Amino acid sequence: MSTVAFIGLGNMGGPMAVNLIKAGFTVKVFDLVPAAMHALAQQGALTANSACGAAASADVVVSMLPAGKHVRSLYIGDADNKGIIDIVAKDTLLIDCSTIDAGSAQAVSKYAADKGLTFIDAPVSGGTAGAAAGTLTFICGGSDRGFELAQRPLTAMGSNIFHAGGAGAGQVAKICNNMLLSVLMVATSESLQMGVDHGLDPKVLSDIMKVSSGGNWTLDKYNPCPDVMAAVPSSNNYQGGFMVDLMVKDLGLAQQAALLTNSSTPMGALARSLYVNHARQGNGKRDFSSIFEQFATLNR
Repeated sequence: MSTVAFIGLGNMGGPMAVNLIKAGFTVKVFDLVPAAMHALAQQGALTANSACGAAASADVVVSMLPAGKHVRSLYIGDADNKGIIDIVAKDTLLIDCSTIDAGSAQAVSKYAADKGLTFIDAPVSGGTAGAAAGTLTFICGGSDRGFELAQRPLTAMGSNIFHAGGAGAGQVAKICNNMLLSVLMVATSESLQMGVDHGLDPKVLSDIMKVSSGGNWTLDKYNPCPDVMAAVPSSNNYQGGFMVDLMVKDLGLAQQAALLTNSSTPMGALARSLYVNHARQGNGKRDFSSIFEQFATLNR
């Protein structure tokens, strides 16, 4: 597994590809944005004129794409173009790190298996900071063999690697996690703002809640109130981190998944509604912790 084709060099994919280069892999990249490929070439990557061109001679293909339709198109192709499953060598390992619907991941996995190839879905948690630092969490779905084969490239990009189950399981686990995260962020934001409205210092209140029964990850690592915690988006005008638009996408996937199994997710549905409204107010490109401002504005 010395050569990796990396398809999709956005805010997450670019740093992930750089970490593969640092780990000693030969990395051949493709992205629809030439500037993104140029940036990786300066880091030591080889560039390709197409996704199939990048994947043709690779031992491993890693993709990081926006949605299920893009992943299906890349791997399976369409009436006009072959997908990479039809052109790679039989021992090529396929790893998709996009966050997409489980059905798309399962469809690609089945198509790959029918062609004698191994595919795993491996969506990530950890945001752009984790991508840059190589500390991402990978949540994998696929066969035991695929999970075993993926260890070396995934370890170069992350510090926590989990096997959630069969094809599509990584996607389901990822959206469950992000649905919970959204609810925690909303609840933490409204609780802190209520304390501020009563004259409490938000840092003191945060310290109290962190060691009390309301303690949670957002208080420990990602406080949404400005100037309470250093080096987090809330203290940088909510720049960087995990965009509101991406949270809206993941919460939409969570609600679609809930409908498939008739699961009851009232808190997830409410969180999605709040984040959709927040995005419509022009906050889509800001960090998801900016939801704090919804409560600050309401209570002034």
